[in-house]
Amino acid sequence: MSWKLHNAMWPGLVGKEEGSAEPPISLDRMLELTVASEVEGKKFDGVDLFLYHPHLDINASEEEVRRLADKIAGLGLKVGTVVAPIWSDTGGGSAMGSAEERSRFVEAVRKGCRYAGILREHGVREYGSIRIDSACSVEDWAKDPAGNTRLIAETFAEAAKVAADHDEVLVAEGEICWGGMHSWKDMLDLLEAVGQPGRLGFQADLAHTYLYLLGYNAEEHALLKEGHDEEEFAAAYAEMTAKLAPWTYDFHVAQNDGTVHGTGAHDKTGRHCPAQDPNGKLDIVKCASYWLLDENGQARPEMKHICWDGCMFPNATLEQQQTWNDILAVMQDINVAHG
Repeated sequence: MSWKLHNAMWPGLVGKEEGSAEPPISLDRMLELTVASEVEGKKFDGVDLFLYHPHLDINASEEEVRRLADKIAGLGLKVGTVVAPIWSDTGGGSAMGSAEERSRFVEAVRKGCRYAGILREHGVREYGSIRIDSACSVEDWAKDPAGNTRLIAETFAEAAKVAADHDEVLVAEGEICWGGMHSWKDMLDLLEAVGQPGRLGFQADLAHTYLYLLGYNAEEHALLKEGHDEEEFAAAYAEMTAKLAPWTYDFHVAQNDGTVHGTGAHDKTGRHCPAQDPNGKLDIVKCASYWLLDENGQARPEMKHICWDGCMFPNATLEQQQTWNDILAVMQDINVAHG
């Protein structure tokens, strides 16, 4: 099979603030840059969306959502995974917070499922998941690891019930900045505590999961040491993906230089680098295979598309068409090598 190639729209929002040197980039402009990308006659097949202002209104009427669907379909694109606005500053709440906060979290998932369902009924969305995280910090989680993981699991389980009602799948994106999800081991423990494979799984991002190996925010779970060689990297990567890949239903192509980064309201997390960054630590095509293929080398059927994630790139980088062509080229290489 060949995976559909998607571009993420949220790099125009995450880490961007009005009135700053890095203001948000409109959805229309992000779509324009996506449509203009082309490498050897191949273009992006679709986009993944962040259901939040100023790109989108999670409370939009069905008519408004259908107009958006018409626009995206008219550009020759599909919609895949959508990000539910589950954080407190977007109307949601901490997954380990008060009863009210946790209720807002679940309600944000419900709204995300409704929005995604309209896109699916329209026909512009044929695959993809609903992306979530714990919406809480590692520092707060660490005050009671066992108790807070239990609360997050209970909240995720309630959200999974909502997803089941809408025939959707939730994916929790593992990043070192999210409490209870900040290491490969804590992420695995949380997935197993929820215990709903097929309904709630993992969204793997190459940049973020590389930081898992290094033990940022969880030194006790590090699988690599400074100065590691290629053989040690391969062994550690195989160990991590053997645990998490079977839970993986959504996948982000990305590059990382081994450092953390954060701008705006977003906590420090794995630094996304341009696809051709000379400081990049990952063989993107090779690393992708660990997540996309099963132990027999066959494509995992859960994933129909793959998406590039370049969160917190400077606007000057995002506005360069070559940035997107480089991204599209490496994603094509994944299809050629493994599809």
